[in-house]
Amino acid sequence: MLRITLFLAGAIFVLSFLAAAAVVVLGVSVWSLITGRKPAPVVLFTQMRERSRRYAAGTWSRGEPAASQDVVDVEATEVGGAGMPRPLTPVDGRAAR
Repeated sequence: MLRITLFLAGAIFVLSFLAAAAVVVLGVSVWSLITGRKPAPVVLFTQMRERSRRYAAGTWSRGEPAASQDVVDVEATEVGGAGMPRPLTPVDGRAAR
């Protein structure tokens, strides 16, 4: 008797959850038809899918191909405690601390 009661309680819970989800989907669909906009989850999913497609193609930044970007070579410096940069390479042959 306990198993049947628990089964019925679970079935009622699942069915009520499905009914609530159907009401929300219907409400969002009607709202999107009234306002003329796509629902926010659809827009978000579309943006994520487009970004993932660009990343898989190797062009992650603003739709430009990676080969057309300029490469800038700079000398790396370490900023000390006083806020003054010091070079990472030794200047007078001794190792920088």
